[in-house]
Amino acid sequence: MSRLLEVDALHVAYGKVEAVHGVSLSVGGGDIVTVIGPNGAGKTTLLAALMGLLPSRGDIRYDGESLARVEVEMRVARGLCLVPERRELFGAMTVADNIELGAFQRHRVRDRTIAHTRDEVYQRFPRLAERRTQLAATLSGGERQMLALGRAIMSKPRLLMLDEPSLGLAPLIVKEIFSIIASLKSTGVSILLVEQNARAALQVADYGYVLETGEVAMHGESESLANDDRVAAAYLGRAAGEAKRS
Repeated sequence: MSRLLEVDALHVAYGKVEAVHGVSLSVGGGDIVTVIGPNGAGKTTLLAALMGLLPSRGDIRYDGESLARVEVEMRVARGLCLVPERRELFGAMTVADNIELGAFQRHRVRDRTIAHTRDEVYQRFPRLAERRTQLAATLSGGERQMLALGRAIMSKPRLLMLDEPSLGLAPLIVKEIFSIIASLKSTGVSILLVEQNARAALQVADYGYVLETGEVAMHGESESLANDDRVAAAYLGRAAGEAKRS
């Protein structure tokens, strides 16, 4: 499987404080890769650097080409898309207008398939279709996350980066959101998923990285990580040995 994203020895700092120390990871074409870890581990910082929102040292290669001198806008045009932790919707605008904004780069090049993508988004998220004339600020937490995902899909991403999509959502809604994330794999999009909900993340991902204090502490196939005693005890709420027995 070809590697769509390859990150080698990435360092990211806020002033003199380094938050990410020599992180290396990769995402294959059509794969779901998750990065799990506690608060403050550097997960959000990692995504921000990959999107070009924070300066970094190290090598980031996307589709075989370095992103070292590529601005955020061009990364979006090349198919990178970040859904941030706070979703960052335009609350005073309608659902339909928020959806439309996701395709702003495609409008610039007069892409004639935008309407088709919009129809696909509403088919995938029927609740958004029902609420298309509502203001985004009036939506529930789960609906806002769906809108953030729908808006991201409108950009036709090749690599979709999701930062804590389950944050603040009720368990039933979390299950629905992760089901949607898993279903996106069938569209061919690659997904880099940052999550504190390790259990849900490892269930949908192909491969996982455990980030602790800015460094990769462990990595491997998701099933292998889910059955590892250290991961089970630290992130899945199970005692050592219990993972292998269950």
